[in-house]
Amino acid sequence: MTREEKSIAIEDLTAKLADANIVYIADTSGLNAETTSNLRRACFKAGIKLEVVKNTLLEKAMVASANDYGDLPSVLKGNSSIFIAEVANAPAKIIKDFRKKSDKPLLKGAFINNEIYIGDNLLDSLASLKSKEEVIGEIIGLLQSPAQRIISALLNNAEQKGEAAE
Repeated sequence: MTREEKSIAIEDLTAKLADANIVYIADTSGLNAETTSNLRRACFKAGIKLEVVKNTLLEKAMVASANDYGDLPSVLKGNSSIFIAEVANAPAKIIKDFRKKSDKPLLKGAFINNEIYIGDNLLDSLASLKSKEEVIGEIIGLLQSPAQRIISALLNNAEQKGEAAE
């Protein structure tokens, strides 16, 4: 790879990182062709961009990025793939699902809304993160129950007053 090609690759990665609030880094080495194809397909269906990257280029892109990746570049050893997503827990769920049949992908680290997570031991925690839509749904569900009780009580009270007036 020439210097010019490396420079273009770094600029491309920097642009991808600039547009991303959710980036996972994982080791996907050793996956056979079928498993790799299945992983790519699962990522595509979930709206996740998956790309194998060179560690040195990714590190330079992280440094050039406006985001603060903290200690995340320290995980850039061996084979690295990045998962760029819109939903915070989507890559973790896919990695966890693939780990039922294989020991890979291994989570190296993640950057989620300016928070840094390092280590495969955090996979379960990241998979259990709730998306914005899930949190909003839960809040609406919690608010509906008391509102329904109040409406029901008001309706019962109005019926009782109507019966008393007759």
